[in-house]
Amino acid sequence: MDFDLTCRLDYTVEQPSTFLFHLGVDCNERVEMGEEHLRLEPELPVERLQTPRGLLHRVCAPAGPLRVRYSASGDHNPSVLTAEGIDEVSSADLPAHVLEYVYPSRYCESDLLINTAHDAFGTLDRGYRRVVAICRWIHQRLTYESGSSGSSTSASQTLAEGRGVCRDYAHVGIALCRALNIPARFVSAYAPGLKPPDFHACFEAYLGHRWWLFDPTFMVPRRGILRIGTGRDAADVSFATILGWVAFGEMELEVQMTNLGTDSGVDEEALTIATDSLVEN
Repeated sequence: MDFDLTCRLDYTVEQPSTFLFHLGVDCNERVEMGEEHLRLEPELPVERLQTPRGLLHRVCAPAGPLRVRYSASGDHNPSVLTAEGIDEVSSADLPAHVLEYVYPSRYCESDLLINTAHDAFGTLDRGYRRVVAICRWIHQRLTYESGSSGSSTSASQTLAEGRGVCRDYAHVGIALCRALNIPARFVSAYAPGLKPPDFHACFEAYLGHRWWLFDPTFMVPRRGILRIGTGRDAADVSFATILGWVAFGEMELEVQMTNLGTDSGVDEEALTIATDSLVEN
């Protein structure tokens, strides 16, 4: 699938500050990058940092207005397999690099949701379709409402309030999976068709010794989800971490994809955007 995206962020820098931008498309063997640019007004040095969570751009900005424009184009090729027979991995067999995704984290308090998870899903067959059941349960119980949550809202708070946005849906999915000893991790992403256009969030669950993509919002075709970063929760992959005093202005985001095709449904098709390096590291 061909993709073409642009993102514009406007800031007013009150005093010299450091920005860590997490905007770059995760470039791997599932993504054939065409062109990619990060432009700043005013022009400033940009340090490109490849981290285990994804690509960072570090910018040290003086006081004054700052405009950031990121653009990328290329080809995206997720892998789609039949969902039948994808089982959970025993805790005794989890690789060392996966273990951090079983623990509770800042926004995914799986330790607080153990009873909820086992009451709702403890008797279901283990494996891929149990995670699908978690996604459907979230979708039925939460109302998607822009502006209904803040930067400190956690999974347990989202369930208590019964509403949230994509990052909240992902946090709940991750927390419920971890409460069942299924490793799960947060994915920040670009996706086409969101109204209003915005960054997207979903999650991956570790099943059958691979990372599989799930989106409890069911708002966009999974084939169109283009990874930016991966972490324990949203704290690891914020699109901008600011060290200093800065006022955020406006954001514009446009994501286009061609040859997107159809999504046969999460029940029938298991989809991964993880690569061999992401599976192993």
